[in-house]
Amino acid sequence: MEMTAGAYWLNTTFAGFDQSLTLTVHKLYEAAGAFFTPFMNFISLLGKGGIFLILLSLTLLFIKKTRRFGTAMAFGIAIGAILVNLFLKVVIARPRPYADINGFFYPLWVMMGQHMESDFSFPSGHTNVAFAAMVPLFILGNKKLSWLALVFGVLMGISRIYLVVHFPSDVLAGLITGTIAGMLGTLIAINLPRKWYLWSFSKKERDASCSDLAN
Repeated sequence: MEMTAGAYWLNTTFAGFDQSLTLTVHKLYEAAGAFFTPFMNFISLLGKGGIFLILLSLTLLFIKKTRRFGTAMAFGIAIGAILVNLFLKVVIARPRPYADINGFFYPLWVMMGQHMESDFSFPSGHTNVAFAAMVPLFILGNKKLSWLALVFGVLMGISRIYLVVHFPSDVLAGLITGTIAGMLGTLIAINLPRKWYLWSFSKKERDASCSDLAN
């Protein structure tokens, strides 16, 4: 398959950045052997298809006390998915780092377990969904703890580089698109009508909410 102009530009413009940062991340492997590999596999698994983060957002959405968090996360994930999976990945169609068997990244990919991915490389969907979900938690949460949400997003990006299924420039783009999506999701959530946050499955709480709205 012929490479698109966008993919070619990314590969040439960010070649030095992608190679140097990948080698930097792989110092973790050199320093500790396979010690970090199960952890990186686990973090990466949490972002697969966005399923875990979608379920988390829906769980928070259906609990009244956390509904604002869940709403912002759900909108952020949806916006990020449309932007990345339905547009950027399709238009740019960048091959994965391991696609070139004679390239710089292929031996590293083999060493890290040869994880295969079915879609294109740019941007990183895992990193995008992680930041689309975690940025709302950071913005709306208590800053003494909510910064941990961003740590999760960063670890997701590092795991994708570590496993050599993404170029670092893919991860950087996923961070940017996910952050934008998360901010937009938060903006939508904080501007929804108050009654959205008061509905409940419990009849007693529904009646109380209706009384609260009436007042």
